[in-house]
Amino acid sequence: MNDTPRDDTASASVSLQGTGFATALLAWHARHGRHNLPWQRSRDPYRVWLSEIMLQQTRVDTVIPYYTRFLDHFPTLEALAAAETDAVLALWSGLGYYARARNLHRAACVIVQEHQGKFPGDSTGLATLPGIGRSTAAAIAAFSFGERAPILDGNVKRVLCRAFGIDGFPGDKAVETRLWSLAESLLPERDHIGRYTQAQMDLGATVCTRSRPRCEACPLASGCEARRTGRVSQLPAPRPRKALPTRTARLAVIRAEGRILVEKRPPSGIWGGLYSLPELPAEPTGAGTGWGDWLAAQYGMEVGEPLKLQGFVHPFTHFRLAIEPLLFDLNRPPALAMDAALRWLEYDALDAAGLPAPVRRIIDGVSQEDLFTHGGKR
Repeated sequence: MNDTPRDDTASASVSLQGTGFATALLAWHARHGRHNLPWQRSRDPYRVWLSEIMLQQTRVDTVIPYYTRFLDHFPTLEALAAAETDAVLALWSGLGYYARARNLHRAACVIVQEHQGKFPGDSTGLATLPGIGRSTAAAIAAFSFGERAPILDGNVKRVLCRAFGIDGFPGDKAVETRLWSLAESLLPERDHIGRYTQAQMDLGATVCTRSRPRCEACPLASGCEARRTGRVSQLPAPRPRKALPTRTARLAVIRAEGRILVEKRPPSGIWGGLYSLPELPAEPTGAGTGWGDWLAAQYGMEVGEPLKLQGFVHPFTHFRLAIEPLLFDLNRPPALAMDAALRWLEYDALDAAGLPAPVRRIIDGVSQEDLFTHGGKR
């Protein structure tokens, strides 16, 4: 908890049964909700859809500049469908969870080719598109078409678990099924569905937060079961702890005359479809015993032994990636074999390329002495 002054919306006794939950949320949102986000200025399903996909597992303040920049480049669904996947990924670079961008592009193509450029008009149809699950489909349908359908994103799960004292990890099937049933039962009339949907998101994002929730400002406080029983910090139950495995990736920073060699990754897997630094095996193989011999055999390059850069660990949802960069300097960039996956990237073209954030971090840091572990320096 914090010392924020008590909000008057939390002072009255509230019943969360029947229409009480929705009534309290709507009244709170009218005064304290977010009303000026860029995607709230239109009911265009393209813009609503784009915002909902970007907001999956990503904070609003992070999304806003990406959303604005994306629409500058692809102002319409047709423009997105006509774009190259590389261009879409480049604009997504740094936002993470890149499967969202690939599915966004695939869905745009499906809508244009199979639906004559028109979004399906309900949540059932929307949920058939790549990258759109039940909750996202319901949110798009609520905001764009006024459909009366429940959502159940992370914020809503947290609010419901606390308000109604629901035990268990929300990702468990039985708990999730119960939450969907509860969310359905709490829906207001269709006339208010868009505001109600936004109110649930806003309450979870700004008041009923994962840590340090502002219960004193919550419109549901007097009826909240978690608050009544002193279990706010315990609900919702966390994901069962499981040690994340660590994988190792040794990446080659091969530079010459202000250019960096990058390689396009396979369409699936981590950083799928993005350009990354070439990945080296655990140890050099082939003729000789050094990395210079391996690169000569692999890329036709003649280089000496590399400079070891300071590694770091990058977390993913299901594992941790220990990244070990090695720097190779060439006098000039050699011609590449006929391999469409490889390209020399000018330093001033970094912003236009779809580079994962950890890869950009490495490239940006190669001129900073504190990233090197060489000659006793760190």
